[in-house]
Amino acid sequence: MLVKVGRHAAGSKAVQSHTGALVGSDAVFDALVRRAGVVRVNTILQLFASARALSSHIRPRGNRLAIVTNGGGPGVMATDRAEDLCVKLAGLTPQTLEKLNAALPANWSRGNPVDIIGDAGAERYRAAVQACLADPGVDGVLVMLTPQAMTKPTEAAQAVVEVAGASDKPVLACWMGESQVAEGRRLFKEAGIPYFVTPEPAVEVFSYISAFYENQRLLMQTPDPLSHQATPDVEGARLIIESALAQGRHTLNEVESKALLSAFHIPVAQTVMARSPTEAMLMAQQLGFPVAMKVNSPDITHKSDVGGVRLGLSSGQAVRSAYSEMMAKVRQRQPQAALDGVVIEPMISRPNAREVLVGVATDPVLGPVIAFGAGGVDVEAFQDRSVALPPLNRYLAQALIRRTKVATLLGEFRNRPTADMSAVEKILLRVSEMVCELPWLAELDINPLLVDERGAIAADARIIIAPRPPAADRYGHMAIHPYPAHLVTQWQLPSGENVTIRPIRPEDAEMTQGFVRGLSAETKYFRYMEAVQELSHAMLVRLTQIDYDREMALLAVTEQDGKEVELGVARYAANPDGESCEFALVVDDRWQHQGIGHKLMDVLMDVAREKGLRTMEGEVLKSNTKMLKLAVSLGFRVEAHPEDDAIKYVSRAL
Repeated sequence: MLVKVGRHAAGSKAVQSHTGALVGSDAVFDALVRRAGVVRVNTILQLFASARALSSHIRPRGNRLAIVTNGGGPGVMATDRAEDLCVKLAGLTPQTLEKLNAALPANWSRGNPVDIIGDAGAERYRAAVQACLADPGVDGVLVMLTPQAMTKPTEAAQAVVEVAGASDKPVLACWMGESQVAEGRRLFKEAGIPYFVTPEPAVEVFSYISAFYENQRLLMQTPDPLSHQATPDVEGARLIIESALAQGRHTLNEVESKALLSAFHIPVAQTVMARSPTEAMLMAQQLGFPVAMKVNSPDITHKSDVGGVRLGLSSGQAVRSAYSEMMAKVRQRQPQAALDGVVIEPMISRPNAREVLVGVATDPVLGPVIAFGAGGVDVEAFQDRSVALPPLNRYLAQALIRRTKVATLLGEFRNRPTADMSAVEKILLRVSEMVCELPWLAELDINPLLVDERGAIAADARIIIAPRPPAADRYGHMAIHPYPAHLVTQWQLPSGENVTIRPIRPEDAEMTQGFVRGLSAETKYFRYMEAVQELSHAMLVRLTQIDYDREMALLAVTEQDGKEVELGVARYAANPDGESCEFALVVDDRWQHQGIGHKLMDVLMDVAREKGLRTMEGEVLKSNTKMLKLAVSLGFRVEAHPEDDAIKYVSRAL
């Protein structure tokens, strides 16, 4: 949990695209903390309330909330706040409704919120909360009580405490009032159940708990730089950019922008350029009528604002006339703009299409960010956008879409069928690939991206590029480094066993725990220099969730019975000086003496060398003769440790 001030600071950077205008530094900061697994709150009270909830036995599950209340008004207040915070009210299953019908009066609300009526006693609370917690579609329950003539707040609280103790789902309590409910609140405090005086803060805390659950899932995502789709033409895209930079240009024209998108297999509307009325007419005839015509100028961001767009031109004469009229109007409205003819494309007929925006902006601190939201000419007015830090995978792309209002319109809406969501996800993944592989990409607008039941197509595109100095790190322009898939290699043991050497992933936590459990007591002691039975959760997270920039962990794995088995791991962590690193190595006792340690260290040193590190060093127990022998064979110098006679200091230049 964190609080950050300055949410409404005005951006100071001039931008040349819709995306740049929409994405501010605060939105980028929000995207960063989400990917870091952190939840941002707005006030100190929210910070302490949420911290208290997360420090209890509560374990977040999702954001589907059930509300149990003996007062209709407070239930509606909680519902309103849930809607404000995008907390979903859980839909109760028929089985749950049947249980509630059997336990509650005939005039109960028969839905969520579950109004158990003002005279509800302890047993009614027990039955209602128990039924909701047992519902697979419920992720947490908010239980509310308003003191009335026949209520017994303390007995009701005791029933809630007993039921909550038997479930691993979050239960929050809102006991409204003062002296009558004081004892009930004391019971909640002793049981570690978060309790509140009014409904709204209770719902807010649940929203933060569910956000923590979601952000922890985001933290576990380590996408590859390239998705598992058709390989993009990265070299062709780089040539387009280098050609423009060589000409001193930083804005790609529409044809170049769409060519760049095509290199990454993003569907685009066919576009041609024309620099005279006659040429425009001929191009239009080749494409087939009707056509759309747009002014081509690096100085004009919003073409429609200056009269630079003509749609539905259905004849050669119409194209000739529109060309001359449009150029005259644009020169009148923006005389300083450099005009380079027009671009012409076929009119896209998609009656069910929704207009969305996919874009890239560059934050001065965190580098490139990807934006998604409502598109069209009024995009700034709607301000409907969500932001994510690349790289993306399918899960992250889906989360990016869900955080927008336009996501609702992409579903079945009135007479329009559901849009092809997978097509949108694929385009977001393609844009993520562009960001990873093209460090020159400063801003990108795909607006509008037309989406319907048949797929998605980029109707317009604008790309801003910036020169980048050569860097040793191919992903140094990004805040979050993608999974270094280029480091995955295949190897074979002398016995013929196939081995994969690859960087570690967060999902390797369970395998890593099993690997450590299987080590002999001596090997564990040599590796960790203390008696270790198994890794703590915190240590497991630390070892498997790495940033691939300042540290690296390489696993040697083989496949047995359809599952990966870890044979050994070598890792380094860069020191604060940025030039040296400390290494560690351990190989499963059953797989030693087969060259695994030597191979892992060879690959690890190559990776460290590519990162610009100059020295690798480590500490080895004096009694660990096998490791010292391996270090010498790898070219390490072995010296006495300056502070401990039982340890040897080993180092080598890279």
